[in-house]
Amino acid sequence: MGLPHLEYLFIENNNIKSLSNTSFRGLKSLIHLSLANNNLQTLPKDIFKGLDSLTNVDLRGNAFKCDCKLKWLVAWVSRTNATVEDIYCESPPEYKKRKINSLSPNEFDCIITEFVVFRKLPYQSLSVDTFSFENDEFVVIAQPFTGKCIFLQWDHVEGTFRNFDNITGTSVVVCKPVIVERNLYIIVAQLFGGSHIYKRDVNANKFTKIQDIEILKIRKPNDIEIFTMAKEWYFAIADSSKAGITTVYKWNGIGFYSDQSLHEWYRDTDVEYLEIAGKPHLILSSSSQHPVIYQWNKGTNKFVDPVDIPDMEDVYAVKHFTVKDDIYVCLTRFIGDSKVMKWGGSKFLDLQRMPSRGSMVFQPLQIKNYQYAILGSDYSFTQVYFWEAGKAKFVKFQELNIQAPRSFTHVFVDKQDFLFASSFKGNTVIYKHIIVDLSA
Repeated sequence: MGLPHLEYLFIENNNIKSLSNTSFRGLKSLIHLSLANNNLQTLPKDIFKGLDSLTNVDLRGNAFKCDCKLKWLVAWVSRTNATVEDIYCESPPEYKKRKINSLSPNEFDCIITEFVVFRKLPYQSLSVDTFSFENDEFVVIAQPFTGKCIFLQWDHVEGTFRNFDNITGTSVVVCKPVIVERNLYIIVAQLFGGSHIYKRDVNANKFTKIQDIEILKIRKPNDIEIFTMAKEWYFAIADSSKAGITTVYKWNGIGFYSDQSLHEWYRDTDVEYLEIAGKPHLILSSSSQHPVIYQWNKGTNKFVDPVDIPDMEDVYAVKHFTVKDDIYVCLTRFIGDSKVMKWGGSKFLDLQRMPSRGSMVFQPLQIKNYQYAILGSDYSFTQVYFWEAGKAKFVKFQELNIQAPRSFTHVFVDKQDFLFASSFKGNTVIYKHIIVDLSA
């Protein structure tokens, strides 16, 4: 301070290990700065801020660690008008002896993500789904032990999820929302007492049961999948009982009615809708055989020609995701390895295996530009995998502590990303997806 006319400053051979970003503030006339031959491994961002007259900087003889904390210096060297004497990285090993003046900021991957606990809900759950209705964001959670569908609404003022309403039933396993013609319907799948469809009565501000789902076909529902084809609304219920039948239902303008029965007597546990080469398909997972792929036939308006996914017994669920134009599936197994497979043009091909003792969910999720797959376990930590584009496969990313997870659901609201993790034996956990710039 108090040296506005200082032009040359040499602080050499002083064994300096660190400097603050305000060390040279006020030196408006400084032309030449030398910090040569010290013990500096990094420099704080903005240390040269305000040194508008600077024409020469000498940083030679320091053991710089070329990591995210030094990314700013790489960018500054490339754009400054000052002459910067050649300096070199001393560490890490992959950068040792590389010239900092020749590096590009793009060589440093300094953006990391993480799932951090946002809130714990004091109840067990199975399915979690999200939906938008009348300009508000909601989450509906199936609670099997209390027999309820619990609705949460995002509070824009408090910045959290608050209780909104509930539907009371018996042994509820899935609460699936669908909005048709601006009306909100909730398909409530139950283990006892039959399954039903409710409609939101906006005027009365409550849910009203409008339809029963035939109990002769749907005896032990396990999963519900909503989809549209040719602007028509459908849903499919996977039935896991010996006497039940996985069934496709279609909207007829008044309600949903049975359109096709699939896979009789196979105890299906999961149904997944996807498009392959622009054609609708359903994949049914079963405890009694390989996963089966059905293709939609426009002529008959039915799903036909079931084909097995080979070499995968005891698959509990199949969920798909896409990377660019490629289609992949995550196959969940309770015993043995779960698997990632890639569509090869005529069938799904093995890509990657994950150890998965006690897994009942292997859910791919895309949050912003990040592709994840979350593998739950009843006996150990839940493993989050991150898709590494260069390797074209998943790599281990983070472990989450959730008791007996059954579903993972991404919720985007107010420019924030949340992950709802259901738990069959413990608290339902809400995680927040955060992005950190290590170079900031």
